[in-house]
Amino acid sequence: MIHKILIANRGEIAVRVIRTARNQGFPTVAVYSEADAVAMHVDAADEAVCIGGAPAAQSYLSIDNILNAAKKSQANAVHPGYGFLAENPAFVRACEAAGLVFIGPGTDAMELMGSKRLSKEAMVAAGVPCIAGYHGKDQTDEVLLAEAEKIGVPLMVKASAGGGGRGMRLVTNEKNLSESIQNARAEAKSTFGNDELILEKAIVEPRHIEIQVFADAHGNVIHLGERDCSVQRRHQKVVEEAPSPFVDADLREKMGQAAVNAARACKYLGAGTVEFMVDADKNFYFLEMNTRLQVEHPVTEMITGQDLVAWQIKVACGEKLPLSQDEISLLGHAIEVRLYAEDARRGFLPQTGPVLAWQVPQREGVRVDSGIEAGREVAAHYDPIVAKVIAWGENRDEARRRLALVLRDTVLLGFNNNKLFLERIVNHPVFAKGGATTAFIEKHFSDDISMGKNALSDQTLALAAMIFYQGRCPQTRDAGWHTPAPYRYNFVLNCDETDHFLSLVRKDARFEVSMAAKGPANAKNTENAEPGADRQVTLEWVRADDHSVIYIDGGVRRKAGYAFFANQLFVDAGSGHFVFEDKTLHTAKSAQDAAGGGDVISTMNGVIVEVRVSPGQRVEAGQALLVIESMKMQHQFAAAISGTVESVAAAPGDQVKPGQLLVTIAAEQEKGESS
Repeated sequence: MIHKILIANRGEIAVRVIRTARNQGFPTVAVYSEADAVAMHVDAADEAVCIGGAPAAQSYLSIDNILNAAKKSQANAVHPGYGFLAENPAFVRACEAAGLVFIGPGTDAMELMGSKRLSKEAMVAAGVPCIAGYHGKDQTDEVLLAEAEKIGVPLMVKASAGGGGRGMRLVTNEKNLSESIQNARAEAKSTFGNDELILEKAIVEPRHIEIQVFADAHGNVIHLGERDCSVQRRHQKVVEEAPSPFVDADLREKMGQAAVNAARACKYLGAGTVEFMVDADKNFYFLEMNTRLQVEHPVTEMITGQDLVAWQIKVACGEKLPLSQDEISLLGHAIEVRLYAEDARRGFLPQTGPVLAWQVPQREGVRVDSGIEAGREVAAHYDPIVAKVIAWGENRDEARRRLALVLRDTVLLGFNNNKLFLERIVNHPVFAKGGATTAFIEKHFSDDISMGKNALSDQTLALAAMIFYQGRCPQTRDAGWHTPAPYRYNFVLNCDETDHFLSLVRKDARFEVSMAAKGPANAKNTENAEPGADRQVTLEWVRADDHSVIYIDGGVRRKAGYAFFANQLFVDAGSGHFVFEDKTLHTAKSAQDAAGGGDVISTMNGVIVEVRVSPGQRVEAGQALLVIESMKMQHQFAAAISGTVESVAAAPGDQVKPGQLLVTIAAEQEKGESS
């Protein structure tokens, strides 16, 4: 009998398992590395145990540390999630030896399906369709080359113990065969510790379609329909949906029965996924079986109305499957995308950083499985997936439209991510028609704007200047203005290592922003000097909250996401996310040093309680200009030089921070200096 469940994982899957376990009345235990001490899954669980250092080998991949955590917390069951130790037979044996219930299949099925060579042999024996190829024990180069020549090109060389596209090579020219075998063997050895290979005839532009199966200890095995996972990048799934737009009822029945036969052949227990490649003529071939819950399981849950984690726990408790095959019905359509902390413009390199803003609209038919919250950090040590966004609709097009809109309106700022890439996929006409194969991204996204240099529009640049201005004068967001209009403010904003010079004129709620590639000829006072404007954009401020702003551009009301971090501003106005650095104060400080200290800059966080000067007023060195209250104490800020006040960038009630420009003073000219 299970009484407490330890989740041997992290991130969104740990949070998702904890949610179901709690709903079923089971106390939960999270495990965490030192890098994950304040992670979301740690707070979600009833108890949590640190299992080691940040590297996965010292924590999430350490069988001993996880077993010790179970002992400390007195948990008697382990849910592995996916990844890490989820498909490691040694972990299952260790759990059993420690008297722990492993919520997953047994070791025999896991070891059989973990070997591509052995699993293919078993599937052939069970009558499951398999791709023509070689999966024999003789692994000499001579035999592999001879068998490859029999199969012919195109040919796939695969690591027998592999997965996720690693240890895999596509051979389209026999001249590259020997090199591909050597490279695949070396990668398989270094990645999986096993250099065994199999060879398969390559199917040109197939569909990747998988069947969700479930089996209990009472001999019941069923399937819950298919998922289409054809949209992939380098053999990694990007978008998944259920049911497949390519599969009809007859094909679903045939593939479902083949998947059930595969599960029976290995005496399977619990949740598993049988993956197939399907050609253009709807012939299907066994690819592999994943002996765990899949990342994309939510789409199956949304079209069946079933909680697959709850099913896993019931089966682990010795219960029968909740439903028979005849009782399974598929309703509507669901599509899932994976949000990754990765930079699509730099080869999808993993990214790290603070989660400055994370907002997903709550809408009908939309589900979010997330492992992040605003204020937390994306660590560098683990898989870059941060969340999954899933949309359900009565039909495929409704689900796709819902997903497209919720992605558009999602705010995720603080680190580079693939949100725009996902938006572009979901809105692509080939995907919209259900025509995507595994070649979809390669064929249609090689030069897509989401994967190239992001073109900064004048509107986004002007929007950034407007947000920076409002950020400096936060009380003006929804209230009246504190200084007479029109009022000019100049900015130097850096984006992608390029400086942009902007002159902003505020007229009530309207902002006229001029921009130029070069600064003003006389840069002694960047606050008042106007750059030679090449272009001009007019925007109107409507309102803002902490991470979104509503504005009017060309008569159209729009919404954008934003977040501040130190002197940086992250903006997503719908064409990707940009990071701006405000170099205005740095430029002004350089001018100030040259001109003798005419800028008065805040040295603290606080509130302006009094402003004693106005533009055009003459002041003497040492004269008090304004008062800031900080930590219940009032501090006067005085002029460092004598001269004329050119601008005042603060008003009573404004929040200020260190480095913020408050007042600009034009120094008096020396006698004899020409005017």
